[in-house]
Amino acid sequence: MLNIGCHLSSSKGFLAMGKDALKIGANTFQFFTRNPRGSKAKAIDPKDAEALRSLCQEHDFAVLLAHAPYTLNACSNKAETRTFALETMADDLERMEYLPHSLYNFHPGSHVGQGPEEGIRFIAQTLNEILDVKHTTTVLLETMAGKGSEVGRTFEEIATILDKVQLEHKMGVCLDTCHIFDGGYDIVNDLDGVLESFDRVIGLNRLKAIHLNDSMNPLGSHKDRHAKIGEGTIGLPALAKVINHPQLRHLPFYLETPNELSGYAKEIEVLRNAYEEADKG
Repeated sequence: MLNIGCHLSSSKGFLAMGKDALKIGANTFQFFTRNPRGSKAKAIDPKDAEALRSLCQEHDFAVLLAHAPYTLNACSNKAETRTFALETMADDLERMEYLPHSLYNFHPGSHVGQGPEEGIRFIAQTLNEILDVKHTTTVLLETMAGKGSEVGRTFEEIATILDKVQLEHKMGVCLDTCHIFDGGYDIVNDLDGVLESFDRVIGLNRLKAIHLNDSMNPLGSHKDRHAKIGEGTIGLPALAKVINHPQLRHLPFYLETPNELSGYAKEIEVLRNAYEEADKG
């Protein structure tokens, strides 16, 4: 079975997101833990969280993915910005226990001229402070497109962060198809080669989720502009190979394309058909 969902608004609550996922043919979803452009987090209703857990169990949902707000920068050149990231992520991990054994994804951040080595040191330092054996959540580093001074533009940078984390079993990677394509990894013409590189540098055992997005820009552009599935420079045939690849097809896929629910429903249907066709063949 293809485990696929999209990014849903958490404003209506946990159970509402689960119901929206079912409406569009999804069996998982991603959501922001709080205001993506700010810091405020809505109080969690334990009964609402319990209702979502029951719905997910009843409909055999794949693992859910929470996304940290974009405002976080764990490797900023400003101490107060790093502290904000640390405190927000620590709070998020406590809140995530209402949905145990889920995934929590964040952007590594931008080193703002300090250099990637210093940025990596700060990110690992933050992770070593917030990770706790009591938490059931797996924290994911997202692969980035490499715009500006982003950290995580190469598999090597991701691997270096992971290698500095003490509780490594609490960590994983979320691969974004748009980001790595824009970052220079040719998943259109050499998917096997890209995955071999990922496995050699990071380890495919650490890959826990995939953001499935097309791209508005060409290979190596470092732009990070998502496009709808089949309407970008990656294209549907290449993305179909991603979801059907024997080393990837078991993973959960999360759409972050510029869509409303109806658009996501169409993309999910197209991708399920592409998956099922390969399965039958």
